[in-house]
Amino acid sequence: MSSSFYAPETPSAVKNAKGLHLITTLTPNGRKAHIYLEELKDTYGLEWTTSLIDLDTAEQKKPWYLKLNPNGRIPILIDNTHSPPHVVMESSAILLYLLASIDKNHLFGFADPIQQSQLTQWLIFWHASGQPIQGQYNFYRRTRVDGGPYAAQRFRNEVLRVYNVLEIHLSGRYTGSPREYLAGDGIGKYTIADINAWVWIRTFRSIELGEDEVEKLPYLAGWVERIAERPAVGRGLGGDYDEEVHPELLIRTD
Repeated sequence: MSSSFYAPETPSAVKNAKGLHLITTLTPNGRKAHIYLEELKDTYGLEWTTSLIDLDTAEQKKPWYLKLNPNGRIPILIDNTHSPPHVVMESSAILLYLLASIDKNHLFGFADPIQQSQLTQWLIFWHASGQPIQGQYNFYRRTRVDGGPYAAQRFRNEVLRVYNVLEIHLSGRYTGSPREYLAGDGIGKYTIADINAWVWIRTFRSIELGEDEVEKLPYLAGWVERIAERPAVGRGLGGDYDEEVHPELLIRTD
């Protein structure tokens, strides 16, 4: 059935893949999936295959890809253990799918519904209020297009607002209970909610914030550094997902 599921021009690396297959590149959203898959490899021995897309070629806008993800974005995860294969688009949805289907021991989530609700809230907070705003800010501050100064300042202010929400939460400013991670009882536990936000926030010192603004985010800074020390995080950021390191993983249809 999978042969009719894929378009005729779908690259063979995708069409013939078995098990979990990730189509990705080195963007923040791509890195979410990389890191969680690497964490699951360390804890469960998970295996998957990977294809890389060069966004400059617009391969992700071609009909074969749009058949899998009409939004034309990466990453997508294809679960070929189902017939027909099950495609998961949206990086946060990929994290949730892997949590439900692979992480049976709730190592990066919670069996307790209240704590899992905390995770879901912070995951949605970042997906809805954090990454689209930071993405727009990054665009305007880099391009300096007409209207850029106003737009960049507007989105910059909103990025700082969101960062301060996280600082308040992690510092326990109003609860009196500082935390190490976003969700869970006590100091919290490292979960997909942290992965979801960290891949964007990890560069917060280099997105043209003032030193005084950065100094007001000590708990956020500590959270960034704490997560960066994890071996799976380092691998998820690295060469295994770099088309220059692994050109054999790059897929193109022309």
